Amino acid sequence: MTGTLFWTALAMGLAGGPHCLAMCAAPCGVILRAGSKPLRVSAQPLAGATVALPVPGAGWARPLVFHLGRLAGYALAGAMAAWAMDRLAWLTQQAAALRPAWTLLHVAVLAWAALLVLQARQPAWIDRAGQWLWQRVAPWVRSPGGLFSTGMAWACMPCGLLYSALLVAALSGDPWRGALAMACFGLGGTAWLMAGQWLWQRVRHGDAAGGLRGRWGVRAAGLMLFAIAAWGLWMDVFHRQAAPWCL
Repeated sequence: MTGTLFWTALAMGLAGGPHCLAMCAAPCGVILRAGSKPLRVSAQPLAGATVALPVPGAGWARPLVFHLGRLAGYALAGAMAAWAMDRLAWLTQQAAALRPAWTLLHVAVLAWAALLVLQARQPAWIDRAGQWLWQRVAPWVRSPGGLFSTGMAWACMPCGLLYSALLVAALSGDPWRGALAMACFGLGGTAWLMAGQWLWQRVRHGDAAGGLRGRWGVRAAGLMLFAIAAWGLWMDVFHRQAAPWCL
């Protein structure tokens, strides 16, 4: 089942690609533009502001540094989530009074997944928090070190899809597996963001169906998370044992 978690995390990153592109392509473009005339577009995630996206061929050094930092940040967040979940599981085994907390956690994950499936978008308060956070991250990106740090800080970006992937990583039951699961999720999103300019134009401007694909990508990720959480809840409530990937 460990392999299933990794593939699920990767599939969530790929299926949620249009969502990642719509939410992150504009701020990523602002971060990565350097050395060439930028392409200016209007970006909804930045409250209607006009932002610049990098022109192809402008160089891969900055995108590489940024995305390596981003993957490192995701992996660290996944390891921390898995460690915290593992400690909670251990506590519930040692203290019967805490066992309902373990069950309620799975129920909360199910509720979050159902929200993604039904609404096909992340909650509005997460979007607002993302705009607030971006305004404070922007000054960090002038140097390679700051660019890598900004990539790592991307794991703190308010994003429903990211939180869903963290929940999958948390269920891995081991920090190393949690880190790898989040790295797989990050790779799925990176494939979209690296091709950001062309895909941005299709999803946001040239292709009216792009928004529809983005919504169904969020729904698909929500369904995957729902299936994993439901299986974990089934094993806990009806069999009183950890899910197979938590062994």
